[in-house]
Amino acid sequence: MSEAYRRAGVDIDAADRLVGRLGPLARATDRPGTLGGLGGFGALFDPAAAGYRDPILVAGTDGVGTKLKIAIETGRYDTIGIDLVAMCVNDLVVQGAEPLFFLDYFGTGRLDPAAAEQVIAGIAAGCREAGCALIGGETAELPGLYADGDFDLAGFAVGAVERDRLLTGAMVAAGDIVLGLASSGVHSNGFSLVRRVVADLGLSWHAPAPFAPDLPLGVALLEPTRLYVRACLAAIACAPDGVRALAHITGGGLLDNIPRVLPAGLGVVLDAGTWALPPVFAWLRDSADLSPTDLLRTFNCGIGMVAVVRAGVADRVADAFAAAGIDARMIGRVAAAVEGAPRVQVSGMETAWSG
Repeated sequence: MSEAYRRAGVDIDAADRLVGRLGPLARATDRPGTLGGLGGFGALFDPAAAGYRDPILVAGTDGVGTKLKIAIETGRYDTIGIDLVAMCVNDLVVQGAEPLFFLDYFGTGRLDPAAAEQVIAGIAAGCREAGCALIGGETAELPGLYADGDFDLAGFAVGAVERDRLLTGAMVAAGDIVLGLASSGVHSNGFSLVRRVVADLGLSWHAPAPFAPDLPLGVALLEPTRLYVRACLAAIACAPDGVRALAHITGGGLLDNIPRVLPAGLGVVLDAGTWALPPVFAWLRDSADLSPTDLLRTFNCGIGMVAVVRAGVADRVADAFAAAGIDARMIGRVAAAVEGAPRVQVSGMETAWSG
């Protein structure tokens, strides 16, 4: 390669060597429909080979926000790729879609091949767990745009659902049950506030976590976003006409995300006493002096996904989630929205979460 280009901060040879090492990681995610491999100008996928008759394609893109800074500052890169996949594919499955394939973008000031390989190994692990193929991506070395040691990630996922199985929330009705699916922690939203709390308290990422003393703080906060894809697809399969809607609880929390899948005129009434507030959220609430509304709009508060189901199948659907390894419990019901009031009403927080 051009020695002048290397002196300017871009090492094409290092990037080429990295791509060579990533081939086995990508091939390990192959699934029916995958065509070709890494290295082409475009990535190929055949929906017919994946078994679809009349598919609707569902696409999404996302990142992991400033959670990246914790990975960078702790030097722990092995799980942040799982977060990237989860943030994208969890958004696809809420429409009933099976994730088919995934592409990633990795931008950095100066390529660290070892760190990049760990990140992309995490992406491949997330893809395997979600059942989608890692079929392409872009690694960009951009000196002057990113500081040395910094990098950014973006993910792009495409899924498919048969036209007559698309979940839109249109069938949600008053009296439907709201099931809450347990989160694995903070997931990938609210980390600008998390990092401010840590800085204000003068804590080290390597010190014991105040909410999980057996773990270093950085490790505890890097717990990856839970992947709900296989569990949600299993629940839909067990009650195709009973799962009315799914909502991925991301930025905006329970208060802003549940209304996105509700028809006009409907809201939900949730009972905070039906699930325990995980210790990390109690610590953040107290450390940042958050009001109940701010807590619920900033973090998932222990519920990473919501399923709205017909009352008659709620137990069966909850059992399907449990069989797939996800704790699901009834946390509320759908009801007529009250004019002028929030569409998500949460009762019992002061009592249930006071400890």
